[in-house]
Amino acid sequence: MSYFKRLKKKYKETKKKSLLVYFTLRILVILCMILELLRGDLNNAFLCFLSLLLFTIPTFIEDKFKIGIPSLLESIIYIFIFSAEILGEINNFYGNIPYWDTMLHTINGFLAAGVGFSLVDLLNENSKNINLSPLYVAIVSFCFSMTIGVVWEFYEYGMDKYLNLDMQKDRIVNKIATVYLDSNQSNKVILINDIKETHVITSDGVIVIPDGYLELGLNDTMKDLMVNFLGAVVFSSIGYLYIKNRNKFKFATNFIPYKVR
Repeated sequence: MSYFKRLKKKYKETKKKSLLVYFTLRILVILCMILELLRGDLNNAFLCFLSLLLFTIPTFIEDKFKIGIPSLLESIIYIFIFSAEILGEINNFYGNIPYWDTMLHTINGFLAAGVGFSLVDLLNENSKNINLSPLYVAIVSFCFSMTIGVVWEFYEYGMDKYLNLDMQKDRIVNKIATVYLDSNQSNKVILINDIKETHVITSDGVIVIPDGYLELGLNDTMKDLMVNFLGAVVFSSIGYLYIKNRNKFKFATNFIPYKVR
């Protein structure tokens, strides 16, 4: 049975609204890829192709590992991929819309915590020999999310260092605190305030950076990890309350993958 026939059968059986989101976004991505090919931008066309591949992951996981993904969570995953690759990268929402990157990293922290939570909770629920405390499950959920966040920042750093990209977005700062400029090498912090501009001298000439100093990604990386931390804390807290009282906090199941019986 073809992939699309399986999706059609799945929609008839489950009536999952996430599949409507999937088809809508998939059509938009295909149109975007055609447009980028007509423009001759192979890099953006590849991002569209990559998005189409990522769209297949939830269905692949459900079919291969018999793990159910709630409709709301699945829809958020599709929208997240579309927002990150198509809107963020190709349409430069990262540069044009303030806090777009921050919003996505916060959502990523929340979703990754949900995935980590489900892995441990499934083990906890289906094993007679294991009875983990709600706090332990919540901590594992949090740690899983933060690990995913750190690995992603490793990836961004690698792409910037070895492929000369700028995934860790540079920022203009007007203050530097450093021991590097201490002439006595006594580990004394030298503070440089109110930087107006910096001059970068290259073999091709001088590049003037106005309004301060170009900081190469550290602030962006730390901001991403901080909002990932926030998203992870929020879901881990919800997960803790859900285990304590599954009926009262049943809404949490909208974000937790489950084992198909």
